[in-house]
Amino acid sequence: MNLPVIYEDDAIVAIDKPIGVMTHPDGHSTDETVSDWFAKHYPASAEVGETQRLQNGTEILRAGIVHRLDRDTSGVMILTKTPEAHAFYKEAFQEHSIQKTYLAFVYGTMKEEKGTINLPIGRSATDFRLRSAQRGSKGLRRDAITHYQVVGDIGTHSLIKAMPQTGRTHQIRVHLKAVHHPIVCDPLYAPNQKCDLGFKRLGLHAYKLELPLLSGESITITAPVPLELQAAIAMFPNTEDLL
Repeated sequence: MNLPVIYEDDAIVAIDKPIGVMTHPDGHSTDETVSDWFAKHYPASAEVGETQRLQNGTEILRAGIVHRLDRDTSGVMILTKTPEAHAFYKEAFQEHSIQKTYLAFVYGTMKEEKGTINLPIGRSATDFRLRSAQRGSKGLRRDAITHYQVVGDIGTHSLIKAMPQTGRTHQIRVHLKAVHHPIVCDPLYAPNQKCDLGFKRLGLHAYKLELPLLSGESITITAPVPLELQAAIAMFPNTEDLL
């Protein structure tokens, strides 16, 4: 597996993760993951990271992993090369000092051009795979905040920038479903909706990370919009600057 590197220094490497690739092993799939790729290509950093106990009892080391993207989501991810960098960026994500921007294609027209979705997220009461921010969710409901801005609207669909302040599992997907504008072609949260805009994949891309460096400087790392999403962006007026 070849993962495109879009930024690298002595502390981190940033990749452009394609769809279909998991962040780390889940105990079920044998497919190569981002963590596997990192350990293979950066053997000196293969022990950097934290362990996780899977549902089957197996304990794995998530080499380099300090945040994650869903398997169905493409875009920018950073991986840490040193214990110092891992501790630094783990705290940065926890303290919300890293700005994450996603591009999301959703069904319908948002009520407001920009706003904040502040809804706690729990587990779905009907499907163990899903999370829910709606009435009837079960288990611990964790605070979750997503800011958004509409950048395009063609009536039947909208293109938004989603900026999650917190990092809950499936957060953007769950929040947009909760406000009745699920992401286009989402097999989990909009299974009965048509895959419009020519999509054969989830309409969600991790577009940009704005983050501090260990040196004290700040940088912005952008993952180019995948080819399969570029044609859809062209349907929305005045969005050329995203390409």
